[in-house]
Amino acid sequence: QVQLVESGGGLVQAGGSLRLSCAASGTIGRVNSMGWYRQAPGQQRELVAMIGVDDRTNYVDSVLGRFTVSRDAVTNTVALQMNSLKPEDTAVYYCNLEVLRFTTRVKYWGQGTQVTVSS
Repeated sequence: QVQLVESGGGLVQAGGSLRLSCAASGTIGRVNSMGWYRQAPGQQRELVAMIGVDDRTNYVDSVLGRFTVSRDAVTNTVALQMNSLKPEDTAVYYCNLEVLRFTTRVKYWGQGTQVTVSS
């Protein structure tokens, strides 16, 4: 059983900053990547940022230069530092953990945390 517990999020004015954190626990096994997705009302869930076990990162274009994803491989935590927030960043943010079970990639999700950016 794998659990992801998120913290952070909340309400912030445009131009402000927030930091999201996520801690994974349980029988995790071989981690492939950790990251963050978001889903705004009426929209599909989209990848925001991801970091692999080699520390290579991937960001959606809309957050480049504003968001930074980082991880701690020892504690299996991932963080998302969000700066220069915009109203269009408003969404529920979900922590994601991808592990390898033999040759199968398995994704685990956090419960989601609301980020609201006011104009």
